[in-house]
Amino acid sequence: MQITRLVFGVLFALACRWHVLAAEAKQPISHEALWRLKQVGAPVPSPDGHWVVVPVTEPAYDDKDETADLWIVPGDATAPPRRLTTAKGSESSPAWSPDSARLAFSAKREGDEASQVYVIELAGGEARRLTQLALGARAPQWSPDGKTILLQAAVHRGAPDDDANKKISEDRKKAKSKVRIYERFPIRRWDRWLDDTQTHLFVVPADGSAPPRDLLAGTQLVEAIGFSGASGEGSRDDLQPVWAPDSQSIVFTAATNLDAAAHSNPVHHLYEVTLTGGEPRQLTHGEISHSNAAFSPDGQRLAFTTSNEGRTVYYALNRLASAAWPWHGKVEPSAPVFDRSVSSFEFSPDSRTIYFNAEDAGRVRIWSAPVAGGEARIVVDAPQGVWLSLRIPEKALTPTLFGNWEAAHSPAEVYRVDLATGQRKRLTVFNVEESASLDLPPLREFWFTNKVGRPIHNFLALPPAFDESKKYPLLVLIHGGHANMWRDSITKRWNYHLLAQPGYVVLLTDYVGSTGYGEKFTLDILGDPLRGPADDLNSAADEAIRRFPFIDGARQAAAGASYGGHLANWLEATTTRYKCLISHAGLVSLYSQWATSDVIYHRELMMGGPFWEKPQAWLDQSPSTYAKNFRTPMLLTVGENDYRVPLNNVLEMWSLLQRQRVPSRLLVWPDENHWILKGENSRVFYQEVHAWLAKWLGP
Repeated sequence: MQITRLVFGVLFALACRWHVLAAEAKQPISHEALWRLKQVGAPVPSPDGHWVVVPVTEPAYDDKDETADLWIVPGDATAPPRRLTTAKGSESSPAWSPDSARLAFSAKREGDEASQVYVIELAGGEARRLTQLALGARAPQWSPDGKTILLQAAVHRGAPDDDANKKISEDRKKAKSKVRIYERFPIRRWDRWLDDTQTHLFVVPADGSAPPRDLLAGTQLVEAIGFSGASGEGSRDDLQPVWAPDSQSIVFTAATNLDAAAHSNPVHHLYEVTLTGGEPRQLTHGEISHSNAAFSPDGQRLAFTTSNEGRTVYYALNRLASAAWPWHGKVEPSAPVFDRSVSSFEFSPDSRTIYFNAEDAGRVRIWSAPVAGGEARIVVDAPQGVWLSLRIPEKALTPTLFGNWEAAHSPAEVYRVDLATGQRKRLTVFNVEESASLDLPPLREFWFTNKVGRPIHNFLALPPAFDESKKYPLLVLIHGGHANMWRDSITKRWNYHLLAQPGYVVLLTDYVGSTGYGEKFTLDILGDPLRGPADDLNSAADEAIRRFPFIDGARQAAAGASYGGHLANWLEATTTRYKCLISHAGLVSLYSQWATSDVIYHRELMMGGPFWEKPQAWLDQSPSTYAKNFRTPMLLTVGENDYRVPLNNVLEMWSLLQRQRVPSRLLVWPDENHWILKGENSRVFYQEVHAWLAKWLGP
């Protein structure tokens, strides 16, 4: 017994020493380490909860070397994940059949001109292609009876069938003139010029016995000039369709006033179309948007989100509501006093409770509320990190939630949560080993009260091998948005730890106008888009310097993109406290941004009227108005294909800096849009940012 204890003691000491050495061996994060982290997508549990499918992307610097496959893991975590698909091309949007035996997904495989829908048997075998639509197919969904698959696909406006779609596309390719002609706004979205394509709903027999059928072709709804879906991934529309419980109709989201976007925000409503086609029935009406519909497992209620953002309201929370099914029109709120914006939601298997996630002071937590209405309560907290992509299998034996959890120091993995006990179990370990080898200190946080009495939340990201007794320069990082917040999560764009890596403390402040602090906090930016938020940023820097002795207040810089770029430009115009500034996709004139962006009307709501009615208000908060004050060295970057903050905004800022003989450097990415997304471009971006900071802040 004594020998056993001695051996155990030696082994324990060795283990402790190994952990110390492992901690000492942690490496600072590099761009390569960040870029090659696997991207773990949203978990999709089978209806019985026995299996979970996860899309996983393995990034590469060259797009052709990147892989994106579907992985499958037991829902009880009794075995590690295994790769389900291995074909060339990227698989996405997995959807289970009601019997949990088959899986539909989207993929562009050999011989496909565009992504199509495939079906694979869980028992094994090759996936079979279910569609061959001219412009591709995406986002499959099985009908509750398992006989039919619903999908979304692009079509040319007015094309009666897929043959017509194919001919129109071929004729366009052959045309010698590529002129674009428009009569109505909008004409662009994010990084593409809009054309005459629109998203329709198709159904196809699950056994492939007939070709896909367009349920919306020829309807008055899609012939409306302003018809569109909700904003989906990238620049695509998403009709957000969901099967009705009887498998005989589909509820979806659409707007009919997109053509009025120059002078009014689009309003989305819910529609129902039967499996036999015909004119869709409009379910919701009025100036409040309704979207993201979902049926309860018992089929007796339809839940959705509502938003009052519209013709006269600049910003409004997404709120939960529901109505009895079959539809009678009476909408009832769920969690009516909940003061956060609902991101996504799921029903409990007994249909009595709705679980949802929402931003809250730098975290994304999970709440629940009675479907019939009541107070929201936190059921899955997030002392660190964020909970995303919630799914609850409706036929599971015990109420179980699957989702992604991640934090700034811990890449996303899939977790299972037992809703009855709160017990959590990690199902995947795609990035655990890699992230454990990196020196990624968890974020610190603090609050302070600004000069008008608002509590302001902040994170601090610390450099590797951080030493509390040393002094570090401060980088004030400004989030875009503004209706956004800094999250305790990992991002490839403006990664906190990679920015801190050379030896900086990075300050992340949720200035007035941010989300996650209630509707009023976000709306308090009205009429004051730049000055008030900038005051919060400067005050946060002052507070951080006062509170943390390891920050060198004599060496400060600030950087941001999009709205963060706007604010970086404002700092150029209004203060000389920073040794240098960095602005990506930032405006210099409120008017020129309004006149050239792909979305414009919200800026009139922000400023209380159009430029010609209140020119002084617009000029008062445009950095260009104060160009005589430009002094701080500045790095500017922009993507040529950015139509949200178009190139001219950055060129105007560049011209003013050059005119004022301010040291400046301009990076223009001909193959990027609003974000720097390509691997090699991202690597150069971080190199340039680090070099600029080193030049003006010193080592």
